[in-house]
Amino acid sequence: MNRRQTLCAGASFLGLLAASRLAGPASAQAGKTFEVTKTEAEWRRILSPAAYTVLREHGTERAGTSPLNKEKRAGRFVCAGCDLPLFASETKFESGTGWPSFYQPLPEAIGTQTDTAYGMRRTEVHCRRCGGHLGHVFEDGPRPTGLRYCMNGVALRFEPAADQKGAAL
Repeated sequence: MNRRQTLCAGASFLGLLAASRLAGPASAQAGKTFEVTKTEAEWRRILSPAAYTVLREHGTERAGTSPLNKEKRAGRFVCAGCDLPLFASETKFESGTGWPSFYQPLPEAIGTQTDTAYGMRRTEVHCRRCGGHLGHVFEDGPRPTGLRYCMNGVALRFEPAADQKGAAL
């Protein structure tokens, strides 16, 4: 391979990488209908800027920044966009990744789709009811499922169990 071929191949790769970023998960959900729908203005009004970036624009919060990483109480984790219960606290585990991780969602709580953004092939997890981006699922989790649902804490809200409402973190 000569220098010109190498440069052309590199430019082609960069073009494909840029195209994959533009055709990432946000466009993959265009046209899907969800039970909870709002205008972009309504989503911006009810969500924090960080939650909006993750849930509506498929962003990712910085690792280690979510207070939900340290949440150990009994309860459930719900969608920050529409309050749909997503994960039971019993399925949460410490993955060492810096994001809240779970080995199993609640029944009929999530949807998944292939995410090819950034030149990778991953499985994106979104809220079944509002379509909000939650994170990704990987096949390196603990038993019994072997799955790791790596969720953005800002996309979730914790609801303590009735008997733990007054308990401290």
